[in-house]
Amino acid sequence: MSSSTARSAPDEDTLRSALVTLKSEFPTLGIVKTHALLLTRYPEWAVSEKRTRKVLQTEGLVLGDSPSPQSGGSTPQIVYPSSRIIPDLDIPKWTTKVQVKYFDKKKGKGLIALQDISEGEAIWREDPFVIAPEWEIYDLQTSSAACGFCTTPLDPTSPLVLPCPASTSSSYCPYRFCNRLCLSRSAKDHTLLCPSQNPASIPLLSMARETQWMALHALAHCTARVLLAGQRSAEEERSDWRIIRGFAELGLEERFKYSFKQNGQSEPDRAAWKKAHILYVQAFLKPKTPEEQTKLAKILKKPITPEIARELFEYDPGFLRGLGRMSLNLEGHGGLYVLHSHLNHSCSPNVSVRHLDKRTALARITLLAKRPIKAGEELLVTYVNPSLGVRARRQELRAWGFGDCVCARCVEEAKGLKDGDEDAKMNDLAAELKAGLGVM
Repeated sequence: MSSSTARSAPDEDTLRSALVTLKSEFPTLGIVKTHALLLTRYPEWAVSEKRTRKVLQTEGLVLGDSPSPQSGGSTPQIVYPSSRIIPDLDIPKWTTKVQVKYFDKKKGKGLIALQDISEGEAIWREDPFVIAPEWEIYDLQTSSAACGFCTTPLDPTSPLVLPCPASTSSSYCPYRFCNRLCLSRSAKDHTLLCPSQNPASIPLLSMARETQWMALHALAHCTARVLLAGQRSAEEERSDWRIIRGFAELGLEERFKYSFKQNGQSEPDRAAWKKAHILYVQAFLKPKTPEEQTKLAKILKKPITPEIARELFEYDPGFLRGLGRMSLNLEGHGGLYVLHSHLNHSCSPNVSVRHLDKRTALARITLLAKRPIKAGEELLVTYVNPSLGVRARRQELRAWGFGDCVCARCVEEAKGLKDGDEDAKMNDLAAELKAGLGVM
């Protein structure tokens, strides 16, 4: 961002996300005070009160709006995960078979088939934006037994395997890489997570491992990537940041308030959030010791763009929102994938995600059609175990803030439930399905 004091108008998705976040934090504020708070938090923005009012009204966040029947007039409106279109996303580099479509504020974006796709057909293959692997593979990486970039298990006898070039006997890095290509590609995030080059990152990654907190691990990788992109060029920094902000998001406070708390589930509590934030800031912004500060300064020679710095390092909503993004978008293996992140849920999915290149590129995913897909049809995966019963599937989805699934399978199976509460919901669910709504 320029040091100039000139203000600019944010795009509609960015403004919508900011206002939804503000209203989730301060649900009782009126339009005028919400507008004033918005300009205080984002002083570089030029936003009129009229525009603020319009967005709040569109999102149903204006005080005095009729509460939903379920709320009884006392429970705050549930804030669902939000998503935004990634500007200038180069979809053809992955596939010419799909396009992105924005549905509505509840469902967000998704992928639509541009042509008929046959059962079993590979729709696209995709390498991760970042890979924060599941802990079994992470332990292999930190014991020099798996590639520090692509996560593929290493052949210790291979002459192609290369150590981290920054590793020394006095400042050791255990990471090894399959070949020169993986070593080169690892520069996108490894430099800031290398115990030799940035020892300030060690406590943060140690906490993630000890608590098995995948979201914190993934956020560390994403942060390292965007900060290092800024060292190469302003355009690369903007491109990576647009991708990160394009992932569906729901802050930890909102998830705790509307999902985990209601469903008796848990993840690290507020005390852990705050401890993680301290370690996160120390790792990437303000290391504790002069030696660590000197090492970080050698890596980050260019200043961080102020807007990005605020959205990354402010505790609330920036850091908590970042953790929420990671939780919602991590694929089972531990990767964040740009095009894959657009896929919405169904309990009867038409697409499956596979890791087929296990010997050469374990982190690469292949998207396969589970059945014939017609042009114009939405591509859908499942976010839960589809073999579970309808109650269990809905419980899992509620825990992520998606509300009740109203796909055709759920509506049909719920008709047979004896639970009165579930039966009472059926008319509403059927009406939502008829209106074309659904979970993300």
